[in-house]
Order: sequence, then structure tokens, then C-alpha cells
Amino acid sequence: MTQPDSQATSGRTDPAGALAALARPGEAPLAEALLELIARLDLPCAVKDPASGQYLYANARMAALFGSTPEAMVGTADARWLEASQWPALRTAENAALAMPRGALTEHKLELGGARREFGVARVALRGGDGAPVALCSLWLDQTAQRQTEAKLQLALTQLEQQQQAAEAMRRETQDQSLRDSVTGLYQKVHFEDQLRREVDLSSREHREFSLVSIELDPLSAEAQAMGPAARTRILEALGRLLRGNTRAMDASCRLDDSRFAVLLSGVGLATAHSRMEGLRRQCATQIVVLEGRNLGFTVSMGVASFPHTAHTQDGLVGAAELALAEARKRGGNHVTLASIRFELE
Repeated sequence: MTQPDSQATSGRTDPAGALAALARPGEAPLAEALLELIARLDLPCAVKDPASGQYLYANARMAALFGSTPEAMVGTADARWLEASQWPALRTAENAALAMPRGALTEHKLELGGARREFGVARVALRGGDGAPVALCSLWLDQTAQRQTEAKLQLALTQLEQQQQAAEAMRRETQDQSLRDSVTGLYQKVHFEDQLRREVDLSSREHREFSLVSIELDPLSAEAQAMGPAARTRILEALGRLLRGNTRAMDASCRLDDSRFAVLLSGVGLATAHSRMEGLRRQCATQIVVLEGRNLGFTVSMGVASFPHTAHTQDGLVGAAELALAEARKRGGNHVTLASIRFELE
């Protein structure tokens, strides 16, 4: 690049010509091609004098941001177009970009045309043979719509978090504390074992089938782990809601320990149990769980067994469901596995 001459810095009627004056011989076609690409992308683009901060070039998209024309902007600085509270931040960012060999990417919030706009601005210096900057190029990306969408999403997540917290508080107030786990709202292990014994007795007498599902919470994401116990509690609350919502009055859901659960599906065969638990697995994988404005994801692994097809005793049924769960974990988690059906000769 060469040092801009007086015609380049003062020529208000031909901003493109002012930009061409910065190019070395043979570089003009490349400069024109780059400008054409920027125009196709409809991005604001400008070139400034690094010493004065005055515009050497501004495309039509850039001039439109300031309610001006490319010709009118050449030879002026941002102080001409922006309030005193706004333009110094742009100049500071420009000086920082001039000091960096590869330029800089910064974000700016500006009041333009009575509206608040947000931009990501990439700046890079054009340097002469001695390495000194002779021009500063900038490319602007309007991020206003994206930021507004992100703000709306954040607001929606915050509202959802508040609703979840209110629902959990109401649930804790109304549930039977002696029978249910306080975090998930599910039956405690002792009560569940009583339910399982009664279901085995009933099914043995009436010769009907029921299913048992062993469930384990898969390892949490790194982000959820970094947020500590509060994130785990929020995920357990969500899993409890899903388990309660996917079981009937005659079924029973239980929390066995910190990350293990069990579901008893009364009068339900193996195929139907698998279908219902597969639906539950998908719900878990797509559930929105919010803490401090962040969406925490989680998945579960499940093993499904049935009485009497996969086992003829209570202990055998529990063991079959555990083996199926172990197989689901071997497959990488977020999976539902069926226990093997036993075939015995009379």
C-alpha cells in the first residue's frame, strides 16, 4: 500500500476513487473484487485515515447507517455523525486495532436514527512498505436482531425457571413427606418395595404380567457439573416430574438412591413398557431445565424387565432389570434395553 495523497483525502465526490488511490499497481482489480463481495453480502464497509480518523471511503450500506451518502462521509470523522457520548469509543477501538498486527474484533452499541443498534466490527490496518499504517479498514455486522432474539430467549428461560421453582415449591407443600422423596416427589425405596411385593403376589394369583424398569441418570454435562449441587437438584426435580407425569395411579415410581430410580408398571407387558419408556427417554433428552438462565440438559439409561416372562421371582425380576440397565450403560447411555425372555422346558 502507498501513502494516501491529498486528492484521496479530499475527494468527496469519488469515494471509490479515494480507496483505489491506496492500492499498489496491479491491486485495483483485487480491491474491486473484495468490494463487490462485501456489497453482495450487504455489509457496511469503511476505510479511514489512521491519523485523523477521517473517512477515506464508505460504501452505501455504511453511509446509510448514519443517514448520509458515501460522498458526504469522505473527509469527515465520526464526531460529525455521532453524539459526543458515542464516537470516542469507536476511536479507542480503532487505535487498539492499529496496534495489533492482525487487527481486532469489537462490539459497539449505538443510537442511530432513534433506535438502539448493536454491531460487531472487524478492523484491520493497511500498512506501507515501512510497516506504518496508511489506512484502517472496517467491516460492520449488524447484530441487533440476533441480540434481541437472544434477550427474548433468555427472558423465556428465566420465566420457565421461575415457573418450575413455583411448581416444585407447591408440590413439596402438598405431598406426603413420610412416603415420598422431597426432591423428586417419588416414592421412597421402602414404600416402593412394599408395592413391588404386592404386585408380584397379585400377578402370581391372577396370572397377569407387569413390568419393572430400572433407571439411572447418565453423567451430567461439564457445564452442569461446574454449577454444582444446585444443578443436580434442578435436574432431579425435572426427572421426578417426568416420571410422575408418565405413570398412572396404579403404577409406582421410586428414587432408590442419588442417581438410581425404578418404575413399576402394573398390568403392562414388556413391549408396551418398552414403548412407554422409550417415549420417556426422548422427553428426558429434550427437556428444558433452567438454572441461573442456563439450560441444563440430561439423559437417562433404562433397563426393562417383566414378570413372569423375564423372571419368575421378585429378586429375579430386579436382577433382570439391573442387567438390562447395565447393557444400556454399556451402549453409551441415553438408551432403553429389554431384559432377555427366559425359555424353560417343562
